[in-house]
Amino acid sequence: MIILPAIDLHNGKCVRLFQGNYATAEVVAQDPVETARGFEEQGAHWLHMVDLDGAKDGKPQNSGVIFQVLDSVNLHIEVGGGIRDMKTVEHYLSRGVSRVILGSAALRDPSFVKEAVKAYGKKIAVGIDALGGKVAAEGWLEQSEVDYIELAKQMEAIGVGYIICTDIQKDGTMNGPNLTMLDKLNQAVNCNIIASGGVSSLLDIVALYDLGLYGAIAGKSVYQGALDLRTAIVTCQKISQKVPKNKDAVNDELERYFKKSDLIPAIIQEEGTNEVLMLAYMNRKSLLKSMETGYTWFYSRSRKALWNKGETSGNTQEILSIYADCDDDTLLIKVRQKGAACHTGSHSCFFKRLLQRDSGGEEK
Repeated sequence: MIILPAIDLHNGKCVRLFQGNYATAEVVAQDPVETARGFEEQGAHWLHMVDLDGAKDGKPQNSGVIFQVLDSVNLHIEVGGGIRDMKTVEHYLSRGVSRVILGSAALRDPSFVKEAVKAYGKKIAVGIDALGGKVAAEGWLEQSEVDYIELAKQMEAIGVGYIICTDIQKDGTMNGPNLTMLDKLNQAVNCNIIASGGVSSLLDIVALYDLGLYGAIAGKSVYQGALDLRTAIVTCQKISQKVPKNKDAVNDELERYFKKSDLIPAIIQEEGTNEVLMLAYMNRKSLLKSMETGYTWFYSRSRKALWNKGETSGNTQEILSIYADCDDDTLLIKVRQKGAACHTGSHSCFFKRLLQRDSGGEEK
């Protein structure tokens, strides 16, 4: 499950509201850029940003600040608030925003949502904010009689893959998310559900993970220190290593390793000896398959197909750990090697010595 720390913008500053009431706006951080950098340092891969002024006015008011953040961090950013037409969708996505959130538009103009999904697919999410099970709009200032599950089903029918669900009564209260509401929604549609509102502790994060949700947004709890962001992220990563509950969440987390190329080199190292056994390449599918099965899968550049190490020879590699380097463009995978790693029969592929010097620097 993906943890998305939140930055809600009001007059260019990071604020938090209580139950969506603009009169309760409390400044929690002066500098959105530094706040985002802090989230990145704590291990966040995704950031949830809302233009509160834009949500109320029906058009972007804080996009300049959002782009400053985008240019300053290496995070996937989803943006909501005041996105009511294709021009605004393109305004954000063309600048590198990973996903835009359509809120009031889903209720008022479903044809626009359909057009956006047709053009941008998984880069479009819909925000469903509910009060007493009924959908609210226009920055939560207007209440409808539309049931939140019925709207979700309509959105699924037109191709929406991501829904951000907020129980307004829980937002900013630190009283825990509405697990019943979220579970009903998750069971009713096949969309990826992101929980928003009420997250107050690590126990809430685990409870949301157990529902099989795609993601959880954390705002006030992070700013107040009730939820340690780094711990929450690490916890989700550890429990996700067992059996991924939501493959889309895992896939979206892995995207950061394929920003430079569709292939990433993987160095295979043996447990115990730390000997480097081989180097091969992985694409998104082979990396995900390796994580799911616990054994190495690679991508063959010559055959243009996935291959499983040891599938024919029996010389399998059981994965013990996977690390990324500081630039997120190389993997180090520690394995329990069965038999030879090299197709020549050598234990390691690295047996052709080109140069070796002694401790004094003299060539042997």
